[in-house]
Amino acid sequence: MKVAAQNRKAHHDYYVEDSFEAGIELAGTEVKSIRAGTLNLKDAYCSVKDGQIFLIGMHISPYEKGNIFNKDPVRVRRLLMHKREIRKLHALVKQDGYTLVPLSVYFKNARVKVQVGLCRGKKNYDKRDAAAQRDAKRLVERAMKSR
Repeated sequence: MKVAAQNRKAHHDYYVEDSFEAGIELAGTEVKSIRAGTLNLKDAYCSVKDGQIFLIGMHISPYEKGNIFNKDPVRVRRLLMHKREIRKLHALVKQDGYTLVPLSVYFKNARVKVQVGLCRGKKNYDKRDAAAQRDAKRLVERAMKSR
């Protein structure tokens, strides 16, 4: 598995409850652009509409040699999942406080896959607490290493 991009901000802003693998519907020049590593998941999210799941806000830079075949960099892209999984996710997202966030984009057997996380938002004090725990862990590891 070759990871093309990760959404690090998602782990900072959300608690990831569960994750799912989905295929993504892309054009040929978009796949070439992803292979070059020119995509951004920073402000991306997923939404369920009419029994289908869509990825909104993912930016894939136009392929430089693609000329007229290039698509809009931030267009809405359809994700490919089983209907049963989409219905399950839609029921969970309708609950208060849950959202679907793309966690990473990677290649699996020459196909582009997206790892979608079922997430619940963090409060500001939770983010500060997580940062404090990370700093404390770093200090302990540094002290153990110096011995």
